[in-house]
Amino acid sequence: MGKKRVLFVVNPISGGKKKKGFEKRALEDLDTSLYDAEFVCTQYANHAYELGAEAVADGVDVVVAVGGDGTINEIASALNGTSTALGIVPEGSGNGLALYLGIPLNERAAVRRLNRMESMVIDSGSINGLLFFNMAGIGFDASVSDRFANDNIRGAIGYLKAVMTEISTYKPQHYRLTIDGQSLEREALMISVANSPQYGNNAHVAPQASVTDGILDVCIIHKFPLYIFPMMVFHLFNKTADQSEYVEIIPGRQIRIVRESADAVHVDGEPKALGPVLDIEVNPSTLRIIC
Repeated sequence: MGKKRVLFVVNPISGGKKKKGFEKRALEDLDTSLYDAEFVCTQYANHAYELGAEAVADGVDVVVAVGGDGTINEIASALNGTSTALGIVPEGSGNGLALYLGIPLNERAAVRRLNRMESMVIDSGSINGLLFFNMAGIGFDASVSDRFANDNIRGAIGYLKAVMTEISTYKPQHYRLTIDGQSLEREALMISVANSPQYGNNAHVAPQASVTDGILDVCIIHKFPLYIFPMMVFHLFNKTADQSEYVEIIPGRQIRIVRESADAVHVDGEPKALGPVLDIEVNPSTLRIIC
């Protein structure tokens, strides 16, 4: 069996982390008896998707996302439904999917993990045709993602700053939901649609979610008094969000959410502008990931 072709797609600005010298470091840890490696840096929004699509067309075996959940999303969207596998070197602010899959946050350890050549096939979700692999969300967390994306402070500190800025002023919205044919209406602070359990930084909003069960978890966060906020944070980091009286989780495969107006949606942490009607579905077993 010949060597596998691997392309490292490096986002030079993700997570506020410098990637200078990454190629040299990676080649020190990558088993070059297994892989022929190439390296390229992204230069603009959606460039990672384009590079991933080109790699698929060129017969590359593995494309490694060196970046955060947004970079992973772009590349995974290009690889979804193909035989090309995704590798991850987590260099983002939250690293939600990598943490869930047990991929080391240490850069060199993550590269060495590729040498095992062990993989799994995971589900994907789509919201109005946009793919997500970790989490999509509307309401408060989408507003936070939008604010965070436009802030100059990256990493966990920047995200916490965005949360604290939004939490005191954000007003709950009215939503009409249809989940696998069941209709309901909710006044909610936010709704997260989870493929994996966590947003990132080990904050688990859907502790029972799985990327391999063919189901999405619709997590409805109801309005809560501001003094409850520390307890909500505790639940998130203690993997007990499903035990909170302010959290309602409903599993589903086909989901429609109708909101009051067009607004931001986050797709794997990246804000997108979408209309009031959101059609969401799970796509079972579509992406191979080396983990």
